Amino acid sequence: MSSLPPTPADLGYRLPAEWEPHLATFLAWPHRRATWLGDFAEVPPVFATIARAIAAHEPVRILAAGEPLAAARRGLADVGGVEFEEIATNDAWLRDTGPVFLLPPSGSALPPAAVTFRWNAWGGKYPPWDDDARVSRALAGRLGLPVFDGGIVLEGGAIETDGDGTLLVNERCVVDARRNPGLDRTALERVLTAMLGVERVLWTGGELAGDDTDGHIDQLARFVAPGRVLAARQSDPLDPNHEPLEANLALLRSLVDARGRPLDVIPVEIPPRFAFAGVQLPASHLNYLVANGVVAVPVFGSPTDEPALATLEQAFPGRLVVPVECGVLVRGRGGLHCITRDQPAVGLAPPAAV
Repeated sequence: MSSLPPTPADLGYRLPAEWEPHLATFLAWPHRRATWLGDFAEVPPVFATIARAIAAHEPVRILAAGEPLAAARRGLADVGGVEFEEIATNDAWLRDTGPVFLLPPSGSALPPAAVTFRWNAWGGKYPPWDDDARVSRALAGRLGLPVFDGGIVLEGGAIETDGDGTLLVNERCVVDARRNPGLDRTALERVLTAMLGVERVLWTGGELAGDDTDGHIDQLARFVAPGRVLAARQSDPLDPNHEPLEANLALLRSLVDARGRPLDVIPVEIPPRFAFAGVQLPASHLNYLVANGVVAVPVFGSPTDEPALATLEQAFPGRLVVPVECGVLVRGRGGLHCITRDQPAVGLAPPAAV
């Protein structure tokens, strides 16, 4: 008989879809100037704008300590629905550094839980990362949640679920010797299914030029319903993103989810050759945020903005689709999803199949 403690999957926990109701959304206040191109003074006001937009729909909680915490309080002093948690951070990419929240089985007496994965700044790219490595467990503890140690390096932007047993993961940013040396895809898949309560892992590819995450899935492919995926495309054959995104679209169309459904893949054109000061940046409309009653979508002053917004409106009927200018935010090589971490509400049934 095994003496190992039960995993989340053993206990019936599941990773919910992000369109399920939230208790709150968390952000970490930006203060690390070195990781942003251009004038850093433009960055905190963007975070304040995003916090205000989310707070109109659900509670927002800001993580920071010291002067960054004081700056956040000043910037959001007049906004209702915003609270502050004194937790030190190195950087602002809370999707990657925060805990992954799980919901218990419907009708269970179990509380919601959190999985804390390890963090090494996308394979050691941006030292120091010691404060960020403690954020996940610190926040889960502050919330009083039972915690499962994920045991591997895994960033939140690297995973995407339909809430119905299927997980999308880009192999490039998980099966990686800089993150998880000595672990192959089979070993990592065992960890993902056990820790996240998913039944099938769909390994994808693709990348965006300028993306320092090695291909986070939240830039490339997102579930909008069980069995239905929006996927980034760049149709200009001269664009460096064209070939890897076309290959990823073909791969996605070959995949079958945990319920036996072939994926219905809907392409979303992203901006061509988007750059700042000659540096190509990973501008993607797929890095959107779903909150209660709203979808906030990155726009970049590109001809692809309006078609992307129209596609998101069709994908999320009944929700307000809000464009958010992200030309400054992407100078940190991320988007709306990258800087937020949603906390799901408990006691809800899985989403209905389509």
